[in-house]
Amino acid sequence: METTIPAQEIKRRGIGALNESLAEGPVWVISGNKPKYVVLLADDFRRLRHEAFVNQCLQSEAEYKAGLAKPTSPEELMKAFDEAAESADEGEYRAQP
Repeated sequence: METTIPAQEIKRRGIGALNESLAEGPVWVISGNKPKYVVLLADDFRRLRHEAFVNQCLQSEAEYKAGLAKPTSPEELMKAFDEAAESADEGEYRAQP
């Protein structure tokens, strides 16, 4: 079950209102009758960021092994980025070369 707290409660009681709830995990802050923010402990945030990084690395490795990646130089990458930026300035979007 998700833990929620109204934004008004945080305004009234301060950060202490969150501290109690954070012991149970992330807290959804409700504003205007809708979930607007999620608050979590710094260690939980670091763990999630690390897990996302590991997953990105694993995905990149799988794409490489599947032959979906092509060797390229930094110069080629910068040229592709420059071309994409120019296209974006002109209202177009081109995928990577």
